[in-house]
Amino acid sequence: MTQQQLADAVFVSARTIISIEKEQYNPSLMLAYRMARVFGTTVEDLCLLEENRRLEDER
Repeated sequence: MTQQQLADAVFVSARTIISIEKEQYNPSLMLAYRMARVFGTTVEDLCLLEENRRLEDER
């Protein structure tokens, strides 16, 4: 899937997808939900929430 195809599927610009990939932008909850649906996963898994929680707890 191209960045443009994903952008079209979740109603944002390709630039937004690029910014998310470069970790320069955090998607809104709704955008994360739409992306998770496209990829057939959960928001938790898409955003690596469990892994990020553990990293924050270690600080």
